[in-house]
Amino acid sequence: MLDSSRIRQSLEKLLTKSRQLREKAETKEEELSRLKSAISKQRREQDKNNMNPIDFSDRRRGAIWGQIVGDAAALGTHWIYDLDAMQTLHPDPVGFEQPREGHYHFGKQPGDLTHYGEATLVMAESVAELGRFDQFHFGARFVAHFGSPSYKGYLDKATKGTLERKAAFEREHPGHEFVFQSGADDQQMATVSRLAPLVVAHFHDPQLLEWVSRATRVTQDNDLAVLYAKADALLLRELLRGRDFRWALNETAETVIKEPVHGADLHRAIRNAQQAEALSVTEATDQFGQGCPLPQSFPSSIQCVLKHGGSYRDAILANIRAGGDNAGRGAMLGAWMGAMLGVEAIPEEWRRKLRSFDAVNAAVEAIVGRVAR
Repeated sequence: MLDSSRIRQSLEKLLTKSRQLREKAETKEEELSRLKSAISKQRREQDKNNMNPIDFSDRRRGAIWGQIVGDAAALGTHWIYDLDAMQTLHPDPVGFEQPREGHYHFGKQPGDLTHYGEATLVMAESVAELGRFDQFHFGARFVAHFGSPSYKGYLDKATKGTLERKAAFEREHPGHEFVFQSGADDQQMATVSRLAPLVVAHFHDPQLLEWVSRATRVTQDNDLAVLYAKADALLLRELLRGRDFRWALNETAETVIKEPVHGADLHRAIRNAQQAEALSVTEATDQFGQGCPLPQSFPSSIQCVLKHGGSYRDAILANIRAGGDNAGRGAMLGAWMGAMLGVEAIPEEWRRKLRSFDAVNAAVEAIVGRVAR
């Protein structure tokens, strides 16, 4: 027969041990709570240190103007991949060079936009009219502009593919509405070169990334293009908030790595760009690739801003000298620089050189005015 006193002693020991473990757990929980509080406080202080004092309205204007000017400045040097040829044709580019005979944009004048810039203006005017992005409104305007017989500019893969798919749908489904979500299977810079008006208009919108996805699929029905467009929008939104570029870039990198498809590759591209900061923009762009595909152009653009983040002019000119698809990169990084430095950092003479100045200014002021309300 068991000794009742021994049983009682064992139970008391178990209760004492249980109490000690509970007290230890409570102590650990309190320590963890204090640690979380300290980290949160440190993060708030870090956020303050990484905030840009430039007025929010100036940053919003800067993002859109920066995108369009960044494109226009590269008009005459666009798609020159051979840097020896660049040196011969434009030994000391200052922006807004005249396209030479035989060039992709021959016939356009300094101050005109490339097809990227024209699409950005279509986006800006659509967003300005509605106060938000709408795939049907933008898509109809896009097709009307680039599908018009009077349009004589360049048609890239995304644009041609979208026009073809819409025409095929209407032939096969007469009387049905094309929903503008089945653009070309394209991974180049079509969407990221025109996102600034949308991001500015939907800055406060928790559904921002959904609008970005829809805007991408209007002309690029491609998952990789959607992911890069989302990364571009996340980065631009943080810059519009006034964040330091490096801080915003790290936040973007840690967000995209969570994406199960292509996220790790995009995260790696961002980190590679950060590690290349010591190179010149020309060297880094040659390393990542001068071409249009986003896995080349996105890290090249990031490195350019890391290298010349204090001057819009210097960043745009360094990008021009690197050759290749410098208009697409210029539009993308121009929006980042404009959001970061504000509209006044974009040389006024450059803005005034735009032959579409009045149209751009009207759209920008309409978008900014709506967001302010």
